[in-house]
Amino acid sequence: MKLTVLILLVAISSFIFQTNQKENPLAVIAYYNGDRATIDEYPVEQLTHIIFSFVHLKGNKISFDNYDDELTVKKLVSLKEKNPQLKIQVALGGWAGCPSCSSVFSSEKGRTQFAESVKKIIDKHHLDGLDLDWEYPAIEGKEGHRFTAEDKQNFTSLIKEIRAKIGNEPELSFAAGGFSEFFEQSIEWEKVMPLIDRVNLMSYDLVNGNSVKTGHHTPLYSTPEQEVSTDFGVNYLLKSGVPAKKIVIGAAFYARVWENVSSKNNGLYQPGKFLTSYSYKDFDERLANFSFYEDPTSKATYAYSSSEGLFATFDDKSSVTLKTNYAIDKKLGGIMFWELTGDKTKDGLLSTIYAAKTNNNTK
Repeated sequence: MKLTVLILLVAISSFIFQTNQKENPLAVIAYYNGDRATIDEYPVEQLTHIIFSFVHLKGNKISFDNYDDELTVKKLVSLKEKNPQLKIQVALGGWAGCPSCSSVFSSEKGRTQFAESVKKIIDKHHLDGLDLDWEYPAIEGKEGHRFTAEDKQNFTSLIKEIRAKIGNEPELSFAAGGFSEFFEQSIEWEKVMPLIDRVNLMSYDLVNGNSVKTGHHTPLYSTPEQEVSTDFGVNYLLKSGVPAKKIVIGAAFYARVWENVSSKNNGLYQPGKFLTSYSYKDFDERLANFSFYEDPTSKATYAYSSSEGLFATFDDKSSVTLKTNYAIDKKLGGIMFWELTGDKTKDGLLSTIYAAKTNNNTK
């Protein structure tokens, strides 16, 4: 009797989940850098995708860093028992995680061996696909990482090889920098996008640790002082022929903080030195002495501490609601974020995104 009731509850949950997705197919994608125990703390039923971050290259092949990571992915895949429509991918790379990508992917042998290893890891772990987070093809990323002009064409060849090896069913996506240099120099958009399910636009870190002036690190719209924004990136991709349904915009579950910032304009667009990052779950404590503001042009939130000369730029409930509505209004493929363990486990930014998506379904 208990088994029958359990099966019925799972079936009902699956039906509700599938119905919600049909009403609004907007993908809600979490990059996940946590372990196998932590995932149970979060409302994963509100997600359509989880991307485990990260796996890396070992020689020419994709590889887990350790056995714990492999067990974490196994745990993530098991979540599909309750939500059959949930997709689990692994991401290759990350900011500091692709030092040999340019070299490996420069040869046909390297690309072929990598693609074969992707097929094996997908099959072995029952994954739904791969996300490539090579930062960046053909332009400078982390200091010391190799890059060449040929990376642009090699990236296209890599995508072709992966798709040929894994077939059409597994999902293939990649993380894209949200700035002009990446758009113009890193990707052959017209050749790559027919083979890709989605491009995850990193519309965050648009001011970053190298910036000597404050600004909005994850704004929705551009301002006269700051061209790069979510909207700027989306419009660039649309003009490049990328279908709206394949564009996923990014939200940041963390703040970037600068020190030695003057009080002029409440610290916005002022000289400063990058200090650190704070997770959203720690905002109540870390930003307790800050005054909060919203830029009416960029629709971005920020905060300033006059007593400490600190400036913080971030997403909050207001800005992620606006981003979710923007994605729906523009008929984009979805919204993603870095990363789930930065959120509050209850009433956090993921739940805010889900609420905005659900409210849109009832209009």
